[in-house]
Amino acid sequence: MAEMKPRLVPLGDSAVLVQLGEEIDPALNRRVHALDARLRGSGIEGVIETVPAYASLLVHYDPLVLTYDEVSDWVRGESSKADEADARAPRRVEVPVRYGGDAGPDLGYVATYHKVSPEKVAELHASLDYLVYMMGFTPGFPYMGKLNAAIETPRLETPRTRVPRGSVGIAGAQTGIYPVESPGGWRLIGRTSLSLFDLAADPPFLLSPGDSVRFVIEAIDA
Repeated sequence: MAEMKPRLVPLGDSAVLVQLGEEIDPALNRRVHALDARLRGSGIEGVIETVPAYASLLVHYDPLVLTYDEVSDWVRGESSKADEADARAPRRVEVPVRYGGDAGPDLGYVATYHKVSPEKVAELHASLDYLVYMMGFTPGFPYMGKLNAAIETPRLETPRTRVPRGSVGIAGAQTGIYPVESPGGWRLIGRTSLSLFDLAADPPFLLSPGDSVRFVIEAIDA
């Protein structure tokens, strides 16, 4: 994949979206986190927060301190110096999962959708190491990928109003874990007993972007 120069896009009057590409790709995501680390390490007054995603980085700033042009010039200058060595060393985390039954009410649907057994779905899901690309819509929610293509499944047409904490879901080529009880539209195939979000802990999140996650089968209730 050829590297593209960052494309900067204003979002309102207090944020800049730095686009490094348009794909879900591990190498591209590493560039995002390298730039994030570089900006955090060379911060300037007026920059409030940086938020990495799959292929982009959102930079929030105080418009009373900095102009859009000043932030853009700073980002472009630092992006030319960013190196993957700047990013935090990834960790490998094992996540025990009970698949199927009440813990994974959509396991049977995924199996039927792909014409395989529930046990095969669980085995395929637990057969890969997943990269944590970004943190998501609730505190500590990890967006991870990519799934084995044999179990890629569309999300629910109508989201659930309540998804239990610890639920492991899949949507398209992604997999994730719900750290807190919340609504959600992913297919639930299992649940983990691990706590992904704890306000009393430092840091409060079990996982961080760049980590590698391996699911471990505790049981399969087909």
